[in-house]
Amino acid sequence: MKELKGSQKKYLRGLAHNLNPSAFIGQKGLSKALIEEIDNALEAAEVIKIKFNDFKDKENKNSLTSEIAKATHSHIAGMIGHVAILYRPCKDQEKQQIKLP
Repeated sequence: MKELKGSQKKYLRGLAHNLNPSAFIGQKGLSKALIEEIDNALEAAEVIKIKFNDFKDKENKNSLTSEIAKATHSHIAGMIGHVAILYRPCKDQEKQQIKLP
């Protein structure tokens, strides 16, 4: 999976602007069930938002986001405040909803 370019990340952040968060990460942090929920959301929508409720430290949010991206084989499109934006293209080329510039 190749890395996203800056313009592609900007495009994905624009698409995600009106979306509601698909998952919330609270004080319990990551769990297997949460990873599965995020994986299912990526399968359905390709671009999702994840909101951090109890993690206010930037380093914690970045490390958790990296863990999630690695576990779900997705790209980090951006981090705005307490919200992370993840992208994973659909495996089936014909079903892909998002065409990156």
